[in-house]
Amino acid sequence: MNTREKILAVGAEIILQKGFNHTGIQELLNSARIPKGSFYFYFDSKENFGLELVDYYYRWISENIEAYVKDKGKTPLDRLRLMFEWSFKMLAKNDFKGGCLIGNLSLEMADINEKFRIKLDQTIRDIRKQIADQLKKAKEEGEIGDHHDVDALSDFLFSSWEGTLMLMKVAKSTSPEKIFFDMIFGKILRQPEPSSVR
Repeated sequence: MNTREKILAVGAEIILQKGFNHTGIQELLNSARIPKGSFYFYFDSKENFGLELVDYYYRWISENIEAYVKDKGKTPLDRLRLMFEWSFKMLAKNDFKGGCLIGNLSLEMADINEKFRIKLDQTIRDIRKQIADQLKKAKEEGEIGDHHDVDALSDFLFSSWEGTLMLMKVAKSTSPEKIFFDMIFGKILRQPEPSSVR
């Protein structure tokens, strides 16, 4: 890991716990054990660092998503389920602290910083596209019905996913996760039983 990546990795950990505005550059540097000059060598400002942090975190999420969607031994819906399970387990493992940096920054920064809002909007669109790609495959393979609009469904899944992470943090419980899977995979994405022929 080079110095730039180290700053981003340490920054992601701190900001997940404290938020962007409550994280100071000096705290970040102390945690990363690097001199102040190193920060400004790589980043023009704290804002610039934050915007690059979104890209860094998205790459990390994408790598983990790819690890599941490349598993040809699983169906598209199984891959999606495993992806969601991974994120929920990560949150539970961290004592329900942190969650998703994209979701956290969206709540904290989108109203007060237009550059962040635009960056986060595009990042969320990219994640939703990855979900939509799996839903399209699920549709092609007959796992979900032809009536589903995969783009609208991917938007709904992303919103439900982020909402579940938020509720798990507030409740410090896996109960919202159970509801998520029961509703999404047990009802919404479930293929209707074929009508009996009379």
